Amino acid sequence: MTDPLAAPFPLPCGVLLGNRLCKTAMTEGHGDSHLRATVRHERLYRAWSEGGAGLLITGNVMIDRRVIERPGNVAIDVTHPPSVDADARAALARWAKAGTVVGNQLWMQISHAGRQSPRYATRQPLGPSAVKLDLMGNYARPRALREHEIVDFIRRFGQVAAIARETGFTGVQVHGAHGYLLSSFLSPVTNLRDDAWGGALENRARFLVEAVRSVRRAVGSDFPVSVKLNSDDFRKGGFSHEDCLGVVRLLNSERIDLLEISGGNYEQPRLLGVEGRAEDALPVRASTRAREAYFLEYAGAIRKVATMPMMVTGGFRTRLGMEAALASGDTDVIGIARPFCTQPDVARHLLAREIDELPAFEKSLMLRPSGWLSPTSPYLLAKMVNVLGVQGWYYQQLDRLAVGKPAQLDRGLSRSFLRYWWNDLSKAALLRR
Repeated sequence: MTDPLAAPFPLPCGVLLGNRLCKTAMTEGHGDSHLRATVRHERLYRAWSEGGAGLLITGNVMIDRRVIERPGNVAIDVTHPPSVDADARAALARWAKAGTVVGNQLWMQISHAGRQSPRYATRQPLGPSAVKLDLMGNYARPRALREHEIVDFIRRFGQVAAIARETGFTGVQVHGAHGYLLSSFLSPVTNLRDDAWGGALENRARFLVEAVRSVRRAVGSDFPVSVKLNSDDFRKGGFSHEDCLGVVRLLNSERIDLLEISGGNYEQPRLLGVEGRAEDALPVRASTRAREAYFLEYAGAIRKVATMPMMVTGGFRTRLGMEAALASGDTDVIGIARPFCTQPDVARHLLAREIDELPAFEKSLMLRPSGWLSPTSPYLLAKMVNVLGVQGWYYQQLDRLAVGKPAQLDRGLSRSFLRYWWNDLSKAALLRR
């Protein structure tokens, strides 16, 4: 019997994915104090390359070293020479070589953090408008970008894509989701501009479309170019599912090889399977709650208008769910993230039919409401400990894999929460030297 997960998949540019499994982007935090790639990237991605997925996508590589998603990002800032000098390029080449040792695809995700850059990582976040991210006081009010800066960032997306190709990465992904800069331009909540970059959807999408065009010009027609896009921001008044369909129609003519569908942002972290603040959250469809994959139902509607191949990410945990998603025609590739943090060769075991279910620890890690963490506790405190604690737990599994150690599954959530903050604050201190 033919295994649908093992079936190769041809992309429009002519590149062939070896199977339908993708390790999607997860922020690694392994860059050095100059925001360059390190040997930790090499070890981590070598393990994933040998792990069997046909496609690996890196964590977001920043185009602007001043505004990063977290300390330890890799940045390729063409205005800052050390970011693109011979040593930085050699480090990227070693990363790319390690991440393709078995002939799989390795795509660099290119991004700008925008207003979602914490105070300890940047002095001045940037955005389409001066709309502050109000989460625990951890984010400063962004400065609205001037038009010449937008044009410069469009150029930078292309230049970073060219460097990715030159250093051995086999494709790139433009990050237009999760509330980062391109995503914030798409949202009416965060984009209040009245110029050519705001207002009507076509204007709000202009930055994304022009960035994709810049990337395609830089890498040529035979190199994979992907876009990551929210199916919905799940926030009242934000980037809606109808907006998503409109943006997909705009992207149909841009020679995209794979459209990755996700959803949410820092205020509504549905990408993590979690609902954010109740006062501005949109309800999730009941049928979507019942599905294994968070965004598969939305992908079904997107498929009706999209002309490019699609990948859905978020929530896949069983072979049955993955096979059903492929059979429905709503997705061509299955995006998986967290299971690769604890079992880097999970794809190989899945393809060999040695397992039918992926490892998942989210629910078992979360603290139950009791004592100081009760149903009446301040909303942000409870959410912060659980969401960031689980996130920190997975980050620390990545840290272990990156130094050649196995995952440590008995690490507690509270310890993970504290370690996560300590690690990022320590790295931030090094950046300020």
